[in-house]
Amino acid sequence: MTAAEISRIAGVTRATVSNWRRRHDDFPAPSAGTETSPLYDLPAVQAWLRGRGHTSTASPAEELRTTLRLLGPGSGVAERLFPLVAAASRRTPEELAELAAMPDDQLIARAEKIAGELPAAVPEAEPVRYGPDDAGAVRALLGCVREAGPQAAVDVLAERELDEGAASGVYQTPEGLALLMARLLPANATRILDPACGSGTLLAAAARQGARELFGQDSLPVQGRRTAVRLLLAAPEAETAIRVGDSLRDDAFPDVTVDAVLCNPPFGDRDWGHDELAYDPRWAYGLPPRFESELAWVQHALAHLEPGGHAVMLLPPALAFRSSGRRVRAELIRSGALRAVVSLPARAAYPLHIGLQIWVFQRPEPGGTDRTTVLFVDGEGEQRDGAPGTASATDTATADASTRGGSRSRRSGASTSSSATPASAASFDWAGLTDRVLGQWAAFTTAPDTYADEPGVARAVPLVDLLDDVVDVTPARHVRATAADIDPAALARRVYDLHEQLAEQVGALATASASGGWQPSGASAREWRTATVSDLARGGALTVLRAATPGTRGSKGPAAPAVDRPVLTARDISAGNPPSGTAVDLHADAAQPVAAGDVLVRAIAGGDAAAMTRVADDRDAGALLGQHIHLLRPDPARLDPWFLAGFLGAEDNIASASTGSSLVHVTPGRLRVPLLPLEEQRRYGEAFRRVYELRAAVRRTADLAADTAATLTTGLTAGVLLPPDVPDVPNTPDPNSRTA
Repeated sequence: MTAAEISRIAGVTRATVSNWRRRHDDFPAPSAGTETSPLYDLPAVQAWLRGRGHTSTASPAEELRTTLRLLGPGSGVAERLFPLVAAASRRTPEELAELAAMPDDQLIARAEKIAGELPAAVPEAEPVRYGPDDAGAVRALLGCVREAGPQAAVDVLAERELDEGAASGVYQTPEGLALLMARLLPANATRILDPACGSGTLLAAAARQGARELFGQDSLPVQGRRTAVRLLLAAPEAETAIRVGDSLRDDAFPDVTVDAVLCNPPFGDRDWGHDELAYDPRWAYGLPPRFESELAWVQHALAHLEPGGHAVMLLPPALAFRSSGRRVRAELIRSGALRAVVSLPARAAYPLHIGLQIWVFQRPEPGGTDRTTVLFVDGEGEQRDGAPGTASATDTATADASTRGGSRSRRSGASTSSSATPASAASFDWAGLTDRVLGQWAAFTTAPDTYADEPGVARAVPLVDLLDDVVDVTPARHVRATAADIDPAALARRVYDLHEQLAEQVGALATASASGGWQPSGASAREWRTATVSDLARGGALTVLRAATPGTRGSKGPAAPAVDRPVLTARDISAGNPPSGTAVDLHADAAQPVAAGDVLVRAIAGGDAAAMTRVADDRDAGALLGQHIHLLRPDPARLDPWFLAGFLGAEDNIASASTGSSLVHVTPGRLRVPLLPLEEQRRYGEAFRRVYELRAAVRRTADLAADTAATLTTGLTAGVLLPPDVPDVPNTPDPNSRTA
């Protein structure tokens, strides 16, 4: 490992590591590298740090990640560690600690023995053999399972294998989205198939809803192992069968029919087997066009359903309107196989630049009831609603998304090259979207003939209206409110209310942005001594109550617990909102409630100007912590909370304490704070509090302004609002006049 990596795990600067090398004769000598870029032995460095009382600031998952990387590409140890995760998950923390403390030779022998206990559900898991060089990785894995949970360990192992292979461009289905898709299935669906299972997120969500027979296939062996282990952890009582291979070309379950299919298939795959599968019996609704691989996956799913069975699939928006797929779409509609299309906001799931869609299918039953309508739900309104507490124009207008198109090709289904769900998806309001979609779906399936449309939100469209020359099933095209849906008097009252709120908010913004006597510090910037959060914690100035591990839910089981308290999410910190999360957002390690004065730090840095930190107030007190949040509790006699939050959230500070590229993980122990007297801290703290209030006021004002403008535009273009009278303005040029 490099000196930079030593500084990261020790929570100190690189200069400190250089000082250690010069001042301490017992500091480990370089074991490789060059004189200018020395490399050190990880166990030797860790032993030296422990001897000096330096506890690692890296999370257990990060330590495992570092250990695997230092073993170098081609070691294959990540692949061999998968069965050990499942076996270790059945041991108590005390047993794992005792095992990790064994000498290397005993540790290796014991690890091989317990890994051999894994059932044959994991493809290619046997035989398992570990060598002397694997002892560090085995020990790091046991620590990760003990501290962060087995799922965190599985994600790190999969990340390593995906990085070493050529499996770029594969992404994990967000947990909230997986749960929404699973809840769209009937309650009695117990046999579930995912033919592009990836990381197993969808099958695990189905197990949480009561599924007991789970079938999965993926083209990547690492994803097959990952899914199998995940299901052993999430649903040990379920019967699972996970296979590796190309589901379209080499279906591992050709004779299996199931109650339901959940799938997030590859998008835009031009090499899916169009020519060799041209006469395949699965194409009951027409041969999928060469560039419409998604329609091949749709028909593959329908072919595996029992009559009346449901399939819920995540698909790109272009599939709804591309001319090449028009004939197959028409046949899916004409036969009654397509039941619903739900649009999702952009950034809810990868690819982040487009809003994906959930399509719901039902295999027609011979002699069954004729279906006459398709339900369309506009889930994109969740994004247009703005911050909680502000008004929305969603009830009066929706955007036409029919011009959207394209998606990134993915080599495997719901999988990921990262250990975490995207930050934007992680902080997304899945509870609100789920309620919005499931309410409409339940009303539609209960009584489709009497279903009452909700303009701007959902509409049941007759099949005959869809079977035109385009066969466009984009939800926004069918859901958007028309002039007949809008009450002119109600809209005029709404505009008045919005103007009142906006005027009030503009006044609040002016107050928040008042100059307030900001003064220059002098001819040059101030300089001060700093300490890391780890240093402050060791000195008792603060307590790190939870250093979140991004992308994991710990080891307390897959089911969302019942909670009677609000949940504070990373999105709430960014937006300045009160706690808005529910049980699905809850981190497994959430036993410590938030107290007023706590400092909250987002665990994943965003690419925007959203706040990274916040001081908990009375609104937050008693709330439980959601995922992706670090919780720090300062000693008020030594640290001012707003002073701490302000410096911790500085852009340079966050950048220096972060790792990753597409997902930037913040390590709280590496954040630095100036060492100032308490009285001066309070001056800075008050200033940071005012800055926070300014940012919150700007966001609320922008949301209200956008909402007001959208509502006015809708009213004018729909013919339900009249322009105000324009007073005569003196000396106004005549637009029809000509000048020389």
